[in-house]
Order: sequence, then structure tokens, then C-alpha cells
Amino acid sequence: MSNLVISKALLKQRLGLALTAGVLLIGIDGLYPSAAPAQRMPGGSTTAVPVVEAQKPPTTTAAPRLSPQVTNEPYTLGAGDRVQLALFQLPQYSGEFEVQVDGTLTLPVVGDVNVQGLTLDTATERITARYSQFLRRPGVTLNLLTRRPLVIGVAGEVNRPGSYTLAINGTAFPTITQLLTQAGGVTGSANVREVQIRRLRNGQTQLFAVNLWDLVSGGDLGQDITLRDGDSIFIPSTLVPLEEAQLLAEAAIAPTNTSPINIAVVGEVFRPGPYTLRGGSTRTGDAGLPGGEGGGSSARPPKITDAIQIAGGIKPMANIRQVQVRRLTRTSGEQVFTVDLWSLLEAGATQQNALLQEGDTVFIPTATTALGPAEASSLASASFAPDTIRINVVGEVRNAGLVEVPPNTPLNQGILAAGGFNTRARETTVGLVRLNPDGTVTQREINIDFAQGISDADNPALQNNDIIIVGRSGLASFSDTLGGIANPLANFLNILSAPFRIFNLF
Repeated sequence: MSNLVISKALLKQRLGLALTAGVLLIGIDGLYPSAAPAQRMPGGSTTAVPVVEAQKPPTTTAAPRLSPQVTNEPYTLGAGDRVQLALFQLPQYSGEFEVQVDGTLTLPVVGDVNVQGLTLDTATERITARYSQFLRRPGVTLNLLTRRPLVIGVAGEVNRPGSYTLAINGTAFPTITQLLTQAGGVTGSANVREVQIRRLRNGQTQLFAVNLWDLVSGGDLGQDITLRDGDSIFIPSTLVPLEEAQLLAEAAIAPTNTSPINIAVVGEVFRPGPYTLRGGSTRTGDAGLPGGEGGGSSARPPKITDAIQIAGGIKPMANIRQVQVRRLTRTSGEQVFTVDLWSLLEAGATQQNALLQEGDTVFIPTATTALGPAEASSLASASFAPDTIRINVVGEVRNAGLVEVPPNTPLNQGILAAGGFNTRARETTVGLVRLNPDGTVTQREINIDFAQGISDADNPALQNNDIIIVGRSGLASFSDTLGGIANPLANFLNILSAPFRIFNLF
């Protein structure tokens, strides 16, 4: 019986129960025996109370990769949750309590109980076990009154990584797509097939993955899991296939703003350098003129052709079959991928017009072989070709000087753009001076036939900065030579006639 004897003073202090006619009415079934060693209580009395070790904080351990069957996981308690505790027939120890920052509930009689990361059922069992040290089969009911906001971390291929606080609307928990939207959306290098989530489950941090591509492409809502407080989301990087990039850019998890991006365009364009580019269709001004910000206000992200346009358009020796995009990712360094803009022109392969993002560099290499007339004509009419090129027509034309003509203009049209031959021109041949991409200069003499179609031999397509030289005809040259010879004789005769003019004046 010694194990069942507890002093009245202790009972009054710990349980505050009424003592009626020497009979103790405790809980439902009376005192619960305990064989634990005695502990000294305040006031000097002793009683048999089991020693309960403090709950250790959860540790992060290597966890196996899990399938995402956790969409409807039970809610787990954490700091900021407000709960209602009811002890059967003990209303004085029932009430509302808030989970403290260390994850504990401070309850009457039993003190602090760690409920961090526990479901309501598990927390009820733990609280019941603590009260069972004093009561036989205590009736404990635990209800959640107010949920805490969720604090979730996101990193990797998102536009605004960091920590986010998400409110819970009623009973609806925020989902992973809602978090990614708040974080600015995923980048163009996001591996949405392997979105990683770390979560505290049963006292351990475990890792599982969801496949958001199945959600984007097939509408699998099971992949859009609900989040829990303390979740950590990581979006790894990958080289997204061109055929998937457009669909990903139009998804709800893509960026929704139209902020300008900073890029660089180098290689075979008329104005290489850094640019600030907005989405939407743009057209360049004259080739060779200073650039500026791209126009347009479309909601879509800018594309490669937008970047080429704002950089003045491609040069005649641009290799548009192997345009490179160099991209810095957040997790795996630099990515380089190649697009074929020629297939865009010839076959309408719009996926080749890749979307750009902040920090991209577009490189247009130089073609190793010259384009044929047909290819040059197609290239000159492309939307990312310059609107105009500049040529110089000098010599015997009506309007000699700098002339602006459309790309791929034939030589004959260049002469006509300068007003055509004047009366002193040699109309049979002209000279063409061209600065080559390798820095060398070539000069050709070309026979002129205005009935000739475009031909590399007799009527070549002009390139930016070409110089057309129109010489004088034979008769004009003879007249100029005769005038040069006669001019000194005329000056001598003027000198000789001067005294006679003076004599005549008198």
C-alpha cells in the first residue's frame, strides 16, 4: 500500500481536488499506482513520479527517396498553433493553449509537453501518457483552434529564392505551385521533373520528389502536393528541351511579370553588346545605328530573334544554323545550347526561337562558307535581318554618297538608288569594293546589264558598307584631259591680253 499512499498536501498542490470524508475523487477510476523512484516536490514532500526525459529536437538524417503519396498528410503541430485541451471532469485544467517557440505546450500539473511535428492524435497520446502518471485512464481531448502560418524555404531554379510565409485559408493548405508562383516562378533551366521536398516526418527529415511536368503537361493534380510548415523546396537545374521550354513558360509556375531582362548579343550582328530587352515583337532601325531598349509590352518572355533584332540584325555571313545561348544557372554553372534559326525560316520550327532569361548571352557565329543567292535572299527577308543596309556609291552618278537600301539589294538596284548614271558615266562596267569578315578587302570589276537578274557574277547582292565606283566614260575622260591641257594655254593668253586691255582703257 505504500506505493498507493500520497499525502493530502501533495494532492491539494498538484491536483487541487476536494477531499470529502477522507475519500479522494480523482479522475474516473482513482489513483494510478506507480513504482517510480520518489522525487522531492516543492514544500519538502516526496512522491513516486516517473522521470521523463526531455524531448530531443528532431535531427536531420539521410532519408530514403519517397514517392509523393503525402498530399493529404495529417496536420502536424508547431510553434504558433493554438489548441483546446479538455480533461474529462476536470474543467479547471482544460482550456486553450498555444504551442511555444520551442514546440512545447505548457499544461497544468504536467508542465511542458513537446508536441513539435506531432499530429493531433499523436500529441493526444503523448499528453495522455503524461497525465497518466497521476490519473488512471485520463480522458484527454485535443482540438486545433487556429493554425499557424507556414514558413517554407525555396531554393534552386526559382527567380526569387528564400523563405516565405504562407497563410492557411480555412482548411485549405497552400500547394507547391502556389509557393513557386509567389517565389517569382521557375527559371528556364528548372528541372520540374525532380522537384525535391524535405519534410519533418515522425521526428526525421525525409526527402521525396514530385514531378511537376506531369502536372503541366498532363494535369496530374496529385503532383501539386499541399505544403507543411518547415518544408524546404529545391528546384534543380537541367537543360530543358526546346520543345518543352515554351509549354513550361506558359504554365502557372512560370514568371508572370514582364520585367525587362539584361542580356548580351555578340558575333555576327551589326551592333553587338549588352542590351535591356522586353518581351514582344520588335523591329530594329537602320543597321549600324546606336541601339537602345527593345520595344513591345507582350506578356511573353523575350526570344532570340528579339535579341538579334535589337542588336541591329544579322550580318550577311552569320551562321544562323548554330546560334548559341550561354546561360548561367543557379545550381550547375553555365549551360550552352544551340538553336537552328534556319529551320525556323524554312520549316517554321518555332521551338528553335528559344526563350531568353536574365543574364543570357546570344552568340551568332560566322559562316565558314558563303551563302548561295537563294539562301541569301531568304535570310535577308527574315524578321531578324536588318531593315536597311548602307552602301556608298561614288563617281559618275546623279546622287553620289551614302545610300540606304534593303538587305540583299542587287548591285543594279544600288546604282539606281543613287539616281543612276549621269551623262559622264561609263555605263558598261563598275567597280565593287567589299570589306570581308576576315578584315581583307576585295575589289571586282562587274559588267553592268540592267536586265540581268541577281547573280553573284554579274549582279551580286550588296552587303553593308559596300562601295560602288562608277568611272567616267571615254569621251568624258578625253574632254577632261583636253581641258587640262588647254587650261595653262588659256591662262597664258589671259596674261598676254592684259596690257592690251589696259591700253584700250586709255
